[in-house]
Amino acid sequence: MTTPKTPTIPVLPTPSAALLDKARLFRSLHVPGRPVVLPNAWDVASARVVADAGAPAVATTSAGVAWSLGRGDGDHLGRDEALAAVARVAASVDVPVTADVERGYADDPAGVAETVRGVLAAGAVGINLEDTLRPDALRPVAEQAARIAAARGAADAAGVPLFVNARIDTHRMPPGDRAAWLDETLSRAAAYAAAGADGIFVLGALDAATVERLVAASPLPVNVAVGPGTLAVAELAAAGVARVSAGSSIAEAAYGLAGRAARELLERGTAKELEGGADYATLNTLLLTATD
Repeated sequence: MTTPKTPTIPVLPTPSAALLDKARLFRSLHVPGRPVVLPNAWDVASARVVADAGAPAVATTSAGVAWSLGRGDGDHLGRDEALAAVARVAASVDVPVTADVERGYADDPAGVAETVRGVLAAGAVGINLEDTLRPDALRPVAEQAARIAAARGAADAAGVPLFVNARIDTHRMPPGDRAAWLDETLSRAAAYAAAGADGIFVLGALDAATVERLVAASPLPVNVAVGPGTLAVAELAAAGVARVSAGSSIAEAAYGLAGRAARELLERGTAKELEGGADYATLNTLLLTATD
């Protein structure tokens, strides 16, 4: 009878002091009522601009990253391309970086763990992991909890206090009963907290009363998206939110400007839309210092 071989557990490299410092700093920024504000970036240039504007950390937007690389959002970007983009961003700024890894770029928890190891190797200290299964359905809670647990386990094995932000995509539920939405969101929050998540992220233009109820009942710090039609940061802070993200809205605005400027030039021959753009010398200097 052949004795089964004991699986080999990979020995992960000791994390650098700089990475650990960034991980601890990023974690400390999540304070209910004094939220960390993250204007999401999608490439080195946008990350440098965001950091230069004073952001205490840089968050990537999966949509913006995918679009900049000629892909659509929604798991159409491969893991290697996504992690390479994260590595470029992390290497270009001195502040902590958190990566939007969509559904984990993996079919199973083991694959999610592999993605997390890649995120850490890329120099990021946080992730967003969403529970969408497909555009019209959420992943079963137990399955998503297992994926979060795998992410947590991989980070713990590496010795890095990675901030696992569990995105709860209940905004995909049919519109209607706000109480049902809140119940489902909180049920998932509890399961994800038990699995090792550090925060929850909800999307949608929520009113202040709903945000307050969510914050009061959530077992984890709450992250809310901000953009056109949403509450302002001050209002979200008053409701007790710990993190505010722009998501893909800045990338959308940038590409919207490109479209408007192009149409204006082609149709009217003028360039009014281009007024107020980034100063060439300033932007060029930011990128020169990012690559020196």
